[in-house]
Amino acid sequence: MRVTASKISDVLIIEPDVFGDSRGFFFESFNKKKFEGATGLKADFVQDNHSRSTKGVLRGLHYQIKQPQGKLVRVCCGEVFDVAVDIRRSSPTFGQWTGAFLSAENKRQLWIPQGFAHGFVVLSKTAECLYKATDYYAPEHERCIRWDDKALAINWHFDDKPLVSEKDTRGCGFGQADIFE
Repeated sequence: MRVTASKISDVLIIEPDVFGDSRGFFFESFNKKKFEGATGLKADFVQDNHSRSTKGVLRGLHYQIKQPQGKLVRVCCGEVFDVAVDIRRSSPTFGQWTGAFLSAENKRQLWIPQGFAHGFVVLSKTAECLYKATDYYAPEHERCIRWDDKALAINWHFDDKPLVSEKDTRGCGFGQADIFE
């Protein structure tokens, strides 16, 4: 397993060891002992999520202001551009974003710690995302920052108009968002 810090050092890109031959491949998508050893983090995952979306679907930027979730995200089918925005006021990278291309082909994973808003856009015909979360989904605490907020200036690597849910369309601007101290 190789772990690389993104441009925001708390957000990690994880590349598993993949063993393949003419029959296909095998890799451990998660091993608690190896994850902790490689990252120095102790994450207690309590929920697994699986989403399927078509090309151009943009989900996010989501977070929970109470019961915040750390997330370990990977793609098992297709490709997405995955984004994390630091919304921890005391952080030196507050208001900055980082992103990574995650795909079934590259098998990369993205660790997004608590205190970040998260979103992705689907670049392939379809994509399936799997992610582990460190706390349970709590809709009463869920918040959404608009994906196209000019203060964040996220490069989504998608030139067409994305397909966004009504809920995400109603997201607030970064300057009005509930944030973590």
